[in-house]
Amino acid sequence: MNDVRSILVYVGGDRVGDALMKLPFVEALRAAWPDARLTWLCGYDRSAFGGVLADVAAGLIDEIIDDAKVPQQWSERFKPWPEPERLFGPGPYDLIIDTQRQARVTLNLKRLPHRRFIAGSVGFLFSDVKPPAGYRKPAMLSLQILNLARLAAGQPVDASAPLPPAVTPPDEQVAAARKWLPEGETWVGIVPGAGGAEKRWPMDRITGLANSLAARGLRPVFVMGPEEAGIADDLRAAAPGALLPTSAEPAYSDLPSFVMALGQRLTAAVAADCGIGHMLAAAHTPMVSLFGPTPPTKFAPLTPRLEILKAQDFGSSAMDAIPLEVVEDALLRLIDTKDATT
Repeated sequence: MNDVRSILVYVGGDRVGDALMKLPFVEALRAAWPDARLTWLCGYDRSAFGGVLADVAAGLIDEIIDDAKVPQQWSERFKPWPEPERLFGPGPYDLIIDTQRQARVTLNLKRLPHRRFIAGSVGFLFSDVKPPAGYRKPAMLSLQILNLARLAAGQPVDASAPLPPAVTPPDEQVAAARKWLPEGETWVGIVPGAGGAEKRWPMDRITGLANSLAARGLRPVFVMGPEEAGIADDLRAAAPGALLPTSAEPAYSDLPSFVMALGQRLTAAVAADCGIGHMLAAAHTPMVSLFGPTPPTKFAPLTPRLEILKAQDFGSSAMDAIPLEVVEDALLRLIDTKDATT
C-alpha cells in the first residue's frame, strides 16, 4: 500500500513508558510513509507525545488528539460518536492502526471512515491484513506493536527483521551531546535510576562499575532523569572519574531527546528496566539490560545489540543478586563487538 497520505494510530492510554515502547513503531511508520500525515488518537487521558516526549514526536507525529472518548463498551457499538468533528477529519483515513487488543474497542474504532484497517485483537480477526500462517505473537510489547507497522507496510513480521532508523534528536541537542562526549574516547553509559526501588541495581554496584571501567581507560557516563537529581553529588563523590551531562545541562536535563542524543555517542550502556533505558534503545545504543522483578520477555528494550541479565539466573528475583563482574563482562563484550564493526 504505497499511496498512503493519511494515517490514524489509536492508543488507549499513552503514558511515558507506553509511548517509549511505541517509538520503534512510530519510526517504522515514518520510514514507510515519510510524507503521510500521521494522527495520534489517544482514547483516554493525554499522550506523553504531546507532553514530556513532545520534542521526540516533533517531525514524527503531525497531530495528537487527546482524550478522544472513543466508545469502549459493546453497548456503545451503534451510539453516535462524541465530538465527531475532532475524529473524522476531512475524509476517510488511508490507514488506521489499532494498537490495543480489546475487540469491543476495535469494532467501535472501525466505524471511522478508512481505506485499510489494521488491528491485532482476537488474532487479527477484524484486520484487513493478517500475518502469514503460523505467526506467533511475540512476548515483547515493543515488538508486538512494531509488527503492526510492518504488517501495514507489507514487511516481514518476525523478530529477525531489521529495526527502523534511530530517533533523530534536535540539532542543538546533538551538538550539546557531542560537546560532552567528543570523538576519540570510549564512552560507556550507566543508568542509575528506575521507576521503583525494587527495579534498581544497588548504588554501590553502580559506582563500583563506573570506577572499574575508568580504571580500564574507559569513560563512564551517568545518564539520569530529573528524578535522580538528588543523587548527583553522591555519584560525583563515589565515582569521580564519571561524567554527569544530564545533571550539568539544565536546559536539557528533563528532555528525553537529549538522552537519545547522548545515546548516539555512547559505545555501550547498562540500564535496569526503566524509561531511560528505552530512550537509549531508541538511539540504537548497544545495551546491557538488567531485570529483577519484571519480565524481560515483555519489557526488554528494542535495540540492535542487547544483552539481558536476569536476577533469577543468579538465584533470586532481587536486583542485588546480579554480580558487578558479570555486568562488566557483558559491557566489555558489547564494546568489543562495536569496535569490531566500526
